[in-house]
Amino acid sequence: MKRCRKLYTAVSGAVLSLALILQTGMDARAVDNDYLQQLRGGVTAVLNPGSSNSADIISATARELNLSLDEEKGEGQDTKLVMANVQNALNVRSDANEAAEKVGMLYKDCGGTILERRDGWTKLQSGNIIGWASDEYLLFGEEAQALANSVGKMIATIKTETLRVRTEPNTEAGVHGLLPQGEIVEVLSQDEDGWVCVDFEGSDGYVSTEYVALDFIIDAGETMDEIKARQAAEEEAKRHRNYGEYTTDADTTLLLAALIQCEAGAESYEGKVAVGAVVMNRVRSAAYPNSIHGVIYASGQFTPAMNGKVNAVYESGKISASCIQAAEEALSGVSNVGDLTHFRRNNGREGLVIGNHVFY
Repeated sequence: MKRCRKLYTAVSGAVLSLALILQTGMDARAVDNDYLQQLRGGVTAVLNPGSSNSADIISATARELNLSLDEEKGEGQDTKLVMANVQNALNVRSDANEAAEKVGMLYKDCGGTILERRDGWTKLQSGNIIGWASDEYLLFGEEAQALANSVGKMIATIKTETLRVRTEPNTEAGVHGLLPQGEIVEVLSQDEDGWVCVDFEGSDGYVSTEYVALDFIIDAGETMDEIKARQAAEEEAKRHRNYGEYTTDADTTLLLAALIQCEAGAESYEGKVAVGAVVMNRVRSAAYPNSIHGVIYASGQFTPAMNGKVNAVYESGKISASCIQAAEEALSGVSNVGDLTHFRRNNGREGLVIGNHVFY
C-alpha cells in the first residue's frame, strides 16, 4: 500500500505560518519545578473550526492577521504568532511587570496570538488567557513558526453521516472501513486532487476533503481558574482510586492499555511498549500532568482520547492481552524509548523509529 510520508502542514511556503496562528495568552516567569508538577494542562486551541479545505484555513487566518493572500511575506515581516520558550512553564500576568497579578500559565510548546508589545513584554491571547508575558521567555517570527509547525498537528472532523476511508485517493479504491459523523482523525498529508491521507487505526487511509472539516491545533495555556478546576478534578479522581500506588491500580492499567490499543494496536509488541513508555515519561515529567489519567486526557495530546475511542475501548473491555502486558511493563518502569515524550506517524521526522511511529 502506498505510504504517506509528508507531514500535513495546512499550507505551503510563506503562507504556512498563517495557519499556525491560534488563540492563546499571558505574561511569564519561570516557576518552581515542584509546583509545576501540579500545573500542566495544555488546553488546545483550534483555528477556524468548520473549514473544509486548506484554502479556507489560509484565507480565514490571513483575515485575522490583516494580511493579503497576494502579498508576499518579506524578510523580517513577522506574523502575530508567539510561542512559549520554556522547558516547563511560565507565568502570565495582568500587566507588563513582574509584580502584576498572575492570570494564567503557558507551558512548553504552547503558543498564542500577539495583541500588543511594549518595553520587553508581549500581551497575547492563549486559549482563554489574555495577559502579558516577558519577551525573555517567548519566541517570535520564524523561530515561533518553526516550533509551532513541529509541535502542532492537523486534524479532520467527519461532517457526513458515514464516510468511507479509502486505501488510495480515489473513489474506485478499496475501503479500509467507515468513520461516523463527528469522528476526529489525524491528517498525515494532502493529495492535490482534494483528498487527505489520515491515520485510520494505524494505517494510511484517504478521505475526500469535501466531507471533512480541517483544523490545525496547537496547545494553549490555562487560566488560574482552569488550573484550579483541573487540580480539583484530579484530586477527586485520586480519592476514588485505591490508596496504593497507581501502578497497581487495575483500572489505570486498563486505561493505559486502551490508549496503547488505540494508538499502536497494529504495531509490534515493542511499538506497544514504546507508546506506554511515552505516557509514563510524561507522568514523570514536570511539564505534564502527574497522573496517567491527566496525561491521556490532556487536551490536544492523544487523538483517540479526543474522539472518544479510548473511552469506548476501555468500557468495552475488549483490550488485547499484548496491550495489557505492554501497559504493565511501562507501568513497571520499562522504557524502550529512553525519556522521550512524543511520537507520531513516521513521516521522515528525526527520531527513534519503531514500526510506523517515530519517537522524539
